Amino acid sequence: MAKELSAVSIVAATGRTWDEWLAYFESEGAVTMNHRELVATASKAGAPAWWGQMIAVKYEQHVGRRVPGQSTSGTFNISVSKTWEGSLDEALKRWTKAMAPRSEVSGVAIKRGPDVSQSEKWRYWRAGLADGTRVVVNISAKSADKSVISVQHENLESDDDAQQWRGYWKSVLNEI
Repeated sequence: MAKELSAVSIVAATGRTWDEWLAYFESEGAVTMNHRELVATASKAGAPAWWGQMIAVKYEQHVGRRVPGQSTSGTFNISVSKTWEGSLDEALKRWTKAMAPRSEVSGVAIKRGPDVSQSEKWRYWRAGLADGTRVVVNISAKSADKSVISVQHENLESDDDAQQWRGYWKSVLNEI
């Protein structure tokens, strides 16, 4: 979860306090439920879809099943982004030009890709690294003359790895 859910935002979005959610989950036997079951339980209680996910994550953190930033698989993912002047295609060109000469990133070899694809509203760049992690770059339009390059690094082993890669990708975005 990128940000801690505030007590006010939980009540505003779900109509229940965090203590009410805890009592509800306990009454439903949630401590033995997996993530998908927790989301379904939150949904059954009226939580909107996105909020059901967030309440489930917060509950998993509450019971010690995962730490902030950790996915249900136990790995960590990070995301950094930057807004640029220019179209989707111009942003993709800027990114691919910066990455083209690289056979590795931060000392880790690029094992698969990079693969570039596009849809009407998005541009994508994806690469698999030798350490088993994956880099996914999504480029979207922020306005008619601005685009956002978002770098996601997935399947990281620890929060320390996540923080190291967050810094690395921020520096890459600042250099191009």
